[in-house]
Amino acid sequence: MSENNNKLNSLIDLLGKYAPIIAFQLYKNNEISLISNSKTLCTLINILKKHIGLQYNLLSCISGVDLLNKNYRFLISYELLSITYSSRLRVKLFINEYSYIPSLFLFFINSNWWEREIWDLYGLFFENHPDLRRILTDYGFEGHPMRKDFPLTGFVELRYDNNIKSIISEPLSLSQEFRYFNYETPW
Repeated sequence: MSENNNKLNSLIDLLGKYAPIIAFQLYKNNEISLISNSKTLCTLINILKKHIGLQYNLLSCISGVDLLNKNYRFLISYELLSITYSSRLRVKLFINEYSYIPSLFLFFINSNWWEREIWDLYGLFFENHPDLRRILTDYGFEGHPMRKDFPLTGFVELRYDNNIKSIISEPLSLSQEFRYFNYETPW
């Protein structure tokens, strides 16, 4: 474990000079997690990718999390992999809903799809992204379905009618009243 701590300390010393990080954590499975800010994200990713002692040259995932009722509502997590050194690294970015996130498209071309997905589902804007448009929802869709404040039921229901061979939009009718359960008794 001391070898991993030495590796983490040398990484923190290296990054502290060029791309200051806010916090870090070393997990039991030897994965390192860094918390950065959006201003130094590109510099941090560039160092992690191109430094000869790190070589995190594979972006395996970008994911988003909605932390409703927090000062920084959203968490963007970048999962990096160094095939040369067989190690993983997680870079976390906490932002609010009005912040811009720098696009990593110039560093990792596969970030295009994930950034578009986060834009579509959370409504978070990636600065300098070449093609930021909806990817999983319809172009006329209003809202962002992965936000925790997104309504669970809408106001209209779309269905296909075989008799007139057309799609019909009707007001939504729920079959039962909405109930609150207290979970004190099973019945």
